[in-house]
Amino acid sequence: MGASSSTNPNNLEQQELESLAASTGGLPILQKAFTRLSDPHTNSIPLHSLQECFALAFTNTKSTKSQMPENFPRLLSHLGQAIVDLFFTVDKGGGVHWTEFSRGYIRCCGRTSLSVSINTIYRLYAATAAKAGFPSKLEFESEEDDCKISGYFMSTDILMLLWMCWSMSWISEISKYSKYQGELDLPDVNHLVLSAITSCTEVNKDVNLWNYNISGFEAQLPAQKIHLWALSTTPCLAQCFTQYVHERLQSCTPAASEESDTSNVLVGDSSSTETHNKVLLTSGRAWAISLALTSTLSKELLRASVLRDGSGDFQNLLYRSSVHGKGMNRLWSNVEGYNGPLLILVSASCTETGDVDPSAERWIVGVLTDQGLENKDVFYGSSGYLYALSPIFHVFSPNGREKNFMYSHLHATGKYDPHPKPVGLAFGGTSGNERIFIHEDFAKITIRHHAVDKTYRPGSLFPDQGYLPTEASIFKVEVWGLGGEKVREKQNQYLKREQLFTEQRRKVDLNSFGAWEDSPEKMMMGMMSDPNKVQREER
Repeated sequence: MGASSSTNPNNLEQQELESLAASTGGLPILQKAFTRLSDPHTNSIPLHSLQECFALAFTNTKSTKSQMPENFPRLLSHLGQAIVDLFFTVDKGGGVHWTEFSRGYIRCCGRTSLSVSINTIYRLYAATAAKAGFPSKLEFESEEDDCKISGYFMSTDILMLLWMCWSMSWISEISKYSKYQGELDLPDVNHLVLSAITSCTEVNKDVNLWNYNISGFEAQLPAQKIHLWALSTTPCLAQCFTQYVHERLQSCTPAASEESDTSNVLVGDSSSTETHNKVLLTSGRAWAISLALTSTLSKELLRASVLRDGSGDFQNLLYRSSVHGKGMNRLWSNVEGYNGPLLILVSASCTETGDVDPSAERWIVGVLTDQGLENKDVFYGSSGYLYALSPIFHVFSPNGREKNFMYSHLHATGKYDPHPKPVGLAFGGTSGNERIFIHEDFAKITIRHHAVDKTYRPGSLFPDQGYLPTEASIFKVEVWGLGGEKVREKQNQYLKREQLFTEQRRKVDLNSFGAWEDSPEKMMMGMMSDPNKVQREER
């Protein structure tokens, strides 16, 4: 057993493996899982038991937005076998001993470079696809984890690879916020697939990206270019596999069922991940942003896009223009006092179409701030990210040259200013040449070329963005709070105090006024009724 073998001073290799497992924090889980799964007679884990431990099982798998490739259900059904065959060595008796169990765990979850971690995901996809009966076109130079990769992906390969990682994330993280844990609702990730396609090849300018048929794209995407895209756009993709392995091993322990009680969590219906597309932050967009983050905000993002309260409303949704009304004043009344990270989403269109036209080419941009909004007429903030969210996903992180992260000016401070600063929200650029500027009434948004911005990295925020400033019509604005429950509680306390002060200022103390007979109002009314009457003041 794992616990007893660690006391053997002669097995240096085993001690090294246990030390590496301990450095990841997973050694106790690993030991408990081995004890639970192993056969006491052979002191090894039977092959079928380990395969079942890593197997994915859902009562229902569906996609409401993207057409599901017919091979995808088979891909998921062979995931457990592929993990065991790829990372764990089985002895002649058909079992996995403690040393090989530890080594396999290190290969899955050990500390390694980002490039190797993503390479592991590609290797897992290729092995699973081969077992499912549709071998991929990826080629690996050797059996080493850090070997060079060649070959190519098809667009459907990128889609299934992303959905495979989403499925592992659903098991390890997202399902904690859903009461339908046996059902897998695949999100719309077309914006991520298009991001990979446009990063690796050129797409005809006449193509309508808003209704692009991913499955109909037949071009080959070189594996090396996809690897570079993943390193820059989805660096946390490999964490989906690491978290999945941790969760599967932890579920093998006796206390797992007691620790995973989510009976107090209320969400929407069984297709809650994408049927609530009335909000801009769908699960697919939240997941895409989380894949680009290395902070704890990634979990808060997924929680925000899935978790609802008892009335069906999203707990983290602070402001929604379609509900609270458009404009800075309406926004401020909902976000004031929130001192935590914010995600601001804007849906807009360069075409002159109204809300009633569903065919309008609406794009979505996002801004992630590390703090709440302040009423200032200058730029402020210490960090932030810009996102192109739809129809193509791109991330624009800080470049370190300037710190004009955010600007949120509500009204004048009371001092006379011959040149007042504009009221609105802005991100990047400089005053008067902001990269993103949301006008005061939230009717228009101005997007400028990245050449004016030395705060965020360059790139287009929407398709076919030119060099000249673009003024677009805003359809929706959302602000999501990502600071957690404590930050939201502090904001509620702040708003209650402000409401109490407002009510106190509105109250009129009638006892502070004299009787009606002695009031100046009565004298004025008398003068108006008879202006010739002599008014005499008593002394």
